[in-house]
Amino acid sequence: MITAFVLIQTKRESTAETAEAVAEIPGVAEVYSVTGEWDLVAKLSFQDFEQLDDIVTLGLRKLSGIERTQTLLAFRAYPKKLLEQGFNIGSELG
Repeated sequence: MITAFVLIQTKRESTAETAEAVAEIPGVAEVYSVTGEWDLVAKLSFQDFEQLDDIVTLGLRKLSGIERTQTLLAFRAYPKKLLEQGFNIGSELG
């Protein structure tokens, strides 16, 4: 399984609606609203790179609420314990 992350900037008035539409695209595993330069992050899971093209080109780019995207391919996932610690903001790391 191949994993990619897509950083998404939305039109200001349509972030929530765009997030819901992104979540419905086949191949999109998860969608998060985030702070900073980007409004949403979508986690994609797919079997081959042709599917990535379908998800981004035929899916995401057709959504009118999206202004800009940047796609990042994941090379490696690290131990679950380390990943969980990264999402425990404010918790003591141990």
